[in-house]
Amino acid sequence: MAEPPAHARTIAYAGEPGAFAEDAAIGVDRNADRLPVAGFAEVFDAVETGRAALGVVPIENLVNGTVRENLDLLLGHDLCVVGEHVVPVRLALAALPGQSLDEIERVYSHVQALGQAEAFLRSRAWTLLSTYNTAASGKLIADRGERRAAAVLSPRAAAQYGLEVLADGIEDVAGNRTRFLVVAARGVPALAGGSSAARRTTLAFGVRNEPGTLLTALRAFAEQGVNLSRLESRPSRERAWEYVFWTDADADVDTPDCVAALEALRAVSTFVRVFGSYARATD
Repeated sequence: MAEPPAHARTIAYAGEPGAFAEDAAIGVDRNADRLPVAGFAEVFDAVETGRAALGVVPIENLVNGTVRENLDLLLGHDLCVVGEHVVPVRLALAALPGQSLDEIERVYSHVQALGQAEAFLRSRAWTLLSTYNTAASGKLIADRGERRAAAVLSPRAAAQYGLEVLADGIEDVAGNRTRFLVVAARGVPALAGGSSAARRTTLAFGVRNEPGTLLTALRAFAEQGVNLSRLESRPSRERAWEYVFWTDADADVDTPDCVAALEALRAVSTFVRVFGSYARATD
């Protein structure tokens, strides 16, 4: 991603130093101050209250799919999406120095990381324990001096907390990676992505719970030749058994085809909320 404008001086992320979210923050602007906070909700709060100019939150992983909590948080906060960054996910099993795999009884990590290394972890009779963050699992073991325990985390985080890598590259899928969104206050311009960077627009919409309404909504994009690279639903928090649909359109919101598509979408939807257009990250 190209050098962001001057407003990107503090970036909030969830977790401890060494987390994959910190990798995303570094990728957005390695010269910015970084603000680690306890969780995803705290990232949104830090940006909304002005403690951070930007926040990075994971939105989807190649193996485990969407981080649905962050869709709900986006809808519940008055922030916009100004960019994205893709982080390679290389997972290692690490423990306090001087131990072997056979001595390990417990493995800590974030539930997403445990799922992304499931094949390796299920090869032994370890007890799997969830923590709020991958790097936090390593910090927990180091702070406690806990032997017979290991963490699933990045090799960088393992080194940061003085842990010894017992097995590297344990992720189920080679080339695993996570896409992070960059959120900011309304009115903050999108991060620069280069003159040739493809654009993406993230939005949410609702339709009446009637036959054909979703098809009609999607046709609004198809008839304008706008590709939708992602589509999924989340329960509406206003009406039982109704849903909010989330999509990424491969177009800038200001292009004529996207403008026409959104106009047609608004005519058949109960609501439309555009979170922002931004440069697509290099994968």
